Amino acid sequence: MGAPDHPTMRLSRLPLTTLKETPADAEVMSHQLMLRAGLIRMLAAGLYSWMPFGLKVARKVETIVREEMDRSGAVELLMPAVQPAELWHESGRWEQYGPELLRFADRHEREFCFGPTHEEVITDIARRELKSYRQLPVNYYQIQTKFRDEIRPRFGVMRAREFVMKDAYSFHLDSASLDETYEEMRLAYCRIFDRLGLEYRYVRADSGAIGGALSHEFHVLADSGEDEIVYSEQSDYAANVEQAPAPAPESPHTEPTQELQEADTPDQRTIEEVSEFLGTPPEQSVKTLIVQGEEDGSLVALILRGDHRLNAVKAAKIEGIRSPLCFADEAEVRKKLGCPVGSLGPAGLDLPLYVDASAAVLSDFVCGANREGVHYTGVNWGRDANPEQVCDIRNLEDGESSPDGSGPVRSARGIEVGHIFQLGDKYSQAMNCTVLNPDGKEQVVTMGCYGIGITRIVAAAIEQNHDEQGIIWPDAMAPFSVLLCPIGADRDDTVRTTAETLYQQCQEAGIEVLMDDRDLRPGVMFAEADLVGIPHRVVISPRTLEQGRLEYRHRRNLDEAEDAPVDELLEFLQARIAPN
Repeated sequence: MGAPDHPTMRLSRLPLTTLKETPADAEVMSHQLMLRAGLIRMLAAGLYSWMPFGLKVARKVETIVREEMDRSGAVELLMPAVQPAELWHESGRWEQYGPELLRFADRHEREFCFGPTHEEVITDIARRELKSYRQLPVNYYQIQTKFRDEIRPRFGVMRAREFVMKDAYSFHLDSASLDETYEEMRLAYCRIFDRLGLEYRYVRADSGAIGGALSHEFHVLADSGEDEIVYSEQSDYAANVEQAPAPAPESPHTEPTQELQEADTPDQRTIEEVSEFLGTPPEQSVKTLIVQGEEDGSLVALILRGDHRLNAVKAAKIEGIRSPLCFADEAEVRKKLGCPVGSLGPAGLDLPLYVDASAAVLSDFVCGANREGVHYTGVNWGRDANPEQVCDIRNLEDGESSPDGSGPVRSARGIEVGHIFQLGDKYSQAMNCTVLNPDGKEQVVTMGCYGIGITRIVAAAIEQNHDEQGIIWPDAMAPFSVLLCPIGADRDDTVRTTAETLYQQCQEAGIEVLMDDRDLRPGVMFAEADLVGIPHRVVISPRTLEQGRLEYRHRRNLDEAEDAPVDELLEFLQARIAPN
């Protein structure tokens, strides 16, 4: 008795509506292709319905994540999406989290939020359930919907307001135990992304609003990535550029050789324009950025070498500067300093000067003269301006020395799809989560936190795997493994019976097969197949059947057709389908 036929494995029974035109509001390729291929449909800004093909892909990701979390020893549970405000008041985040937290009241006027994350809820569970050190360590995880009220949801499901996430939380008696679980999670995440067939990097990162002492991100490499990462090709060093320390200047500060002079620079505002106008290299100039200080209404100046870029995360961690970093607007700068931003410089500027280390060793440099259309040349520290503090506030640039001394770094764009944190006692202390230690005394537990964006992985995979025709799914994520394309089955009994036989054989062998049994012209059928991106395509046509063969193409190599024997198609496909 053959395997039962599943109607949803026939395209005539599986609603699939594709789009020929690219939607005008879709900015990145994954958003465009997910809409065109019928994977998602927008309900409202940042809110998407997952259609059958898209949901199958997301479920594939969930399955692999769940298998590897279980393999690591984590225990699955499910927490409510809606959370009472009282827990967030205990942790102090009700006021801290900001407008991304969707707050509302129920009919009894009790305050709640739609959870963007679950540290408070899991800590409440732990303080109720965990009583003794003998119950530790334990690592709870869930796969569930989250909501973050993004000010500007964009890039489709990449930065949606509602999304599906795997979040895990571990509890420990000491930091040594936390280190062990942290490493277990790192290895589990590597196995997940290896199985999904994605090119990724594991990088040191900033903990952000979640908090904690140590965190690492997992980035899928893609040109469209919002994050910049740096890595060494000669070692395993990799970091988000926000966390990568810039190297100390190679040469020390030298004595002045020039006098301070004014130079008219009419209509020259950018570093590049001023440098070209004055005939000086950008690295011999400084740029001045005005940001808000810690005290209300205060301003401070950040000074960088002209060819360097500000690192906002580093700058925001410096005492005296507001965190998160907030730039002064143009009107405020003009009102308080009397000139536009492009004309500012440290010489004569009556503000605290936070000077990047690479700028602090410059001599005889160029900067704005704090008057519109005028710059200074021959500026020197000590004589013409005095730093409040010398610090590292810039990005590590491509080609500079790796912080671990292993050679130059390379930069790449990445899409963050996973993030692991060592939280320490940030939440357990605030919420009084304790257990009895071996001495019989109450001890605050230490925590870890581990997140993976399930729905974001789907978009990131497309950003990394597509061409002009459409999506190219890695085998482990594809909605189906094999697509059968019978040509003229309504007119040719041999084509129809061969296709049905192959369809049944694939199902009996456990191969996820999809039959395109619609009455379509071959060109239309193939174009839609390329758009949807199923990895293995088999064409059954009268011409090839006369020769006892079928035409096989892999989605990644459409230009290379192979002959597949009709009688041995199953073995032929099994040799080419990658195991999960």
